[in-house]
Amino acid sequence: MKFELIAKDKQTKARAGLLYTSHGVIETPIFMPVGTVGSVKGVFHKTLEHDIKAQIILANTYHIYLRPGIDIITQAGGIHKFMSWDKPVLTDSGGYQIFSLSERRKLTNDGVRFSSHIDGSKHWFTPENVVDIQRKIGSDIMMALDECTPYPCTYEYAKKSMQITHQWLKRGWSQFHNTQPLYGYEQTYFPIIQGSVFKDLRIQSTEEILAYNSDGIAIGGLSVGEPVEVMYEMIDIVIPLIPENKPRYLMGVGTPANILESIERGIDMFDCVMPTRNGRNGMLFTSNGIINIKNEKWKNDFSCIDENSDLDIDKRYSKAYLRHLFVAGEMLGPIIASIHNLHFYLWLVMEARRKIMEGNFIPWKKNMMERIVTRL
Repeated sequence: MKFELIAKDKQTKARAGLLYTSHGVIETPIFMPVGTVGSVKGVFHKTLEHDIKAQIILANTYHIYLRPGIDIITQAGGIHKFMSWDKPVLTDSGGYQIFSLSERRKLTNDGVRFSSHIDGSKHWFTPENVVDIQRKIGSDIMMALDECTPYPCTYEYAKKSMQITHQWLKRGWSQFHNTQPLYGYEQTYFPIIQGSVFKDLRIQSTEEILAYNSDGIAIGGLSVGEPVEVMYEMIDIVIPLIPENKPRYLMGVGTPANILESIERGIDMFDCVMPTRNGRNGMLFTSNGIINIKNEKWKNDFSCIDENSDLDIDKRYSKAYLRHLFVAGEMLGPIIASIHNLHFYLWLVMEARRKIMEGNFIPWKKNMMERIVTRL
């Protein structure tokens, strides 16, 4: 994998780049739709590629390990062939599930024992076998096993958690370099900066991770309940420490406003379930603001979903019709909303990229921030 820096904004740390992988070149900044079990909920791959213009998607090691199982993925020849997706795939290591399913797991220095949320069966994740699992999945970008600290947590907890993450990284890094890809193309391995909301821990974690000289670096343990100002502060602390030739991935973030603020601070890669999860519940992110399409006010609004969008469904369907689908419980409603939101997110990062390259990112961002946070 190689990262090429194309342009930098003169007023901020925002930048545009190209990320070369075995399954294609990714234009950054980029948003990755979340396909947890090898599927972005309710969205065909053709739609992802041609309408949404997704360049890379995220799948989850924990969920794929449980269902359909690694044997099935291996028999298929890897995740790309199994799901008929020939563009890049990034796999999370399962570290977030250590956080989100805390009542089902036991954390030790060696790894994590957990009970399946599906059938209660017992399983064991270590830094080594998580590498092996991701080798068998065949993702282009593999993530190191880490612990995502909750918020709030004590300094002592955050420090111990960070130390475990670093110990796991050392073991996972060794396993990655002692094993080979299984499907004839290269994979890369990203470590994850932790340290909760404590400045000295974030600096320490960044410095320790930089010693591995990985192809890219992720920032984890944010967007877990802390105030957004604190999240931005943590980004501002670590970004100046990371060399410019490494892509920076902010995990699990976030709202359109979060993404624009983070791009300004030098982040290149994002993922979040928000566009699809909120879309399924009737929340639309548009160029003019946020819409709850189930509200009565849209009942007789026959204007299109988003007049500034080049997406066919945004022009084809009215707000009144989309509201009707939600009220009637028709599955087409959540599908349209999910496609719309994903298209908006990808449009937003690509437009940010274009403005960075043109040299007018800040005035564009200021205008967009005023519009996209408005509740319509």
